[in-house]
Amino acid sequence: MITVLSLALAPTFFVMLLGYVAGKTGSINNKHVTELNIVVMNYCLPSSLFVATASTQWRDLVAQWPVLLSLGTVMMGIYLLWYGYQRGPRGMNSSEAALQALAVGQPNFAAAAFPVITALFGADHLSTVAIGIAVGSTLPSPLTLALLELDKPKTGAGGAGGLTQIAKACARAFSKPIVLSPVFGMLYSLSGLHLPDVVAASLRQIGVAAGGMGLLVTGVVLSQSRFRLSLNTTIGVAISNVAQPILAFLICRGVAAPVEITKLSVIMAALPSGFFGILFGNSYDRISVEANSTIIASTICSALTLAVAIGWTYSYVG
Repeated sequence: MITVLSLALAPTFFVMLLGYVAGKTGSINNKHVTELNIVVMNYCLPSSLFVATASTQWRDLVAQWPVLLSLGTVMMGIYLLWYGYQRGPRGMNSSEAALQALAVGQPNFAAAAFPVITALFGADHLSTVAIGIAVGSTLPSPLTLALLELDKPKTGAGGAGGLTQIAKACARAFSKPIVLSPVFGMLYSLSGLHLPDVVAASLRQIGVAAGGMGLLVTGVVLSQSRFRLSLNTTIGVAISNVAQPILAFLICRGVAAPVEITKLSVIMAALPSGFFGILFGNSYDRISVEANSTIIASTICSALTLAVAIGWTYSYVG
């Protein structure tokens, strides 16, 4: 178990710390990381997402429908509830609420899932990672992008009507490479065609940098923000690290999912908060101190909560 945790968390902490130190010392200008952000969001991650989904056989994706159901339901349920809580009782603006909801609701599939799932279940279960990434990239991510688009400062005289504005924001959100790539990947998998080796190798060459570059940029962005462990952040971490895997387990039990599929779903849901919110916020000049603090605290606390989830996988027999 210690080996698995080390493989999963040590690289994550190391690369984020590397970016943080680089930003603090001025080796990388933490006030201007737009170009790095573009590399991650428009090239590295889309390439990784497309290869992960397109190279997985359709029957393997379909066989894991409980993973899709549990992760999709839990992520969107928590996202919408947390967004509503931030907007209503706490009075946050739309962008702030969306970034906080994404930090709480979407685990770090892009960087932490591959080493954890490989160490626990073997490389032949990486289709589960592809499903998790695809669900995150097609449900909470585009919704967050659409909300950020809607909250952008309006330019020019007048403004579009409400429905037109929403439609344009959704169109821009769903046209992002990070949203389109897993969709095209799943469609390619559905076609039954084999992804040519040269294409897969070429995309992996840039896609392999997705997790590392994403964490590096995350660390750089975090170096310019304050860490604040508020009650709101603490509750968010508890929901992300504890409630989310429990809910995934209950959904899998409710649909009588196989034991191995249940274990995969729980481990995926138990991963620490993902860094997409930081990258999205940076893209729109919307830095959320609480969302960033949630991601940091969730990653630190995952050393304990993920260890518990991994220990559970060794004892659970259905």
